[in-house]
Amino acid sequence: NGTGLSPLTFILTGIPGVRMNSSWVALPLCCLYLLMLLGNCSLLWAIGTHRGLHTPMNHLLAMLALADLGLSLCTLPTVLAVSCSEPPELCLGACLAQMFFIHTFSAIESGVLVAMAFDRFVAICHPLRYSSILGGSLVGRAGGLIVLRAVSLVLPVAVLMHGMPFCGSRVLSHPFCLHQDMLRLLCGAPRVSSLYGLTAVLLTKGLDSLAILLSYVLILRAILSVVPREARAKAFGTCISHFCAVLIFYIPLIGLSIIHRFGKHLPPLTPTLLADAYLLIPPLLNLLVYSWKAKEIRGRIRILLCRR
Repeated sequence: NGTGLSPLTFILTGIPGVRMNSSWVALPLCCLYLLMLLGNCSLLWAIGTHRGLHTPMNHLLAMLALADLGLSLCTLPTVLAVSCSEPPELCLGACLAQMFFIHTFSAIESGVLVAMAFDRFVAICHPLRYSSILGGSLVGRAGGLIVLRAVSLVLPVAVLMHGMPFCGSRVLSHPFCLHQDMLRLLCGAPRVSSLYGLTAVLLTKGLDSLAILLSYVLILRAILSVVPREARAKAFGTCISHFCAVLIFYIPLIGLSIIHRFGKHLPPLTPTLLADAYLLIPPLLNLLVYSWKAKEIRGRIRILLCRR
């Protein structure tokens, strides 16, 4: 049956088989979000107030922290609502708005990771020209293009889905609204929305992953051409943080996309855990990875915590 004239709402769900509205679920989630928000805000404060950290790579790191903050704030209200009370309901407009912001910030994070890969490529393959290539306002213009690309590709997804009818169950598989999850609730065969969603993913994460892979192939070739082992170790060390951030972001993302399209026979717990890992883990682990590698950032964050 179609939705008719009744208000169109979606029911959010938590982890299958786990009773919600319990403190042992809500407390760890609250601590996780608190760490993400406090950590990324401290990272932005450290980069913004210390002139010694005003480098292209740290400016890109600040953009990554902003994208992580956006993802955290997008999912925080509904995730905590699911874990602290009965499964909440969201109207179509609110669900589409959350879906838009989640996928937009995800596309922004993917674009920032590409820009960081280019930064590492220039730093290792053309170290003498690093300041001239990445100097000036290039990083700011790149950030503007990354945001513009994300918004222009994700906005039509929400517009297309807004005008389509939903049938049958309105129960989502996650405590937040994702395009892949809402797509399965559409009436009939939503070919246009599905094809455009797939095209948007290929134009963002698909091309971005290929660009990152190409940059690392060139970086690896440049590193292997360096004869001294000490120089090789130092060059590899400059890429470890970024490489970890790429793995943290892309492995859950690719797994979630494959499961939603081809893994309908898998138990419901699998997509739920992958979605939680995709949206909740990178904002925290990115902070830990980059703070662990950068002594100056650790020092500035320690100063901020001591003042508090």
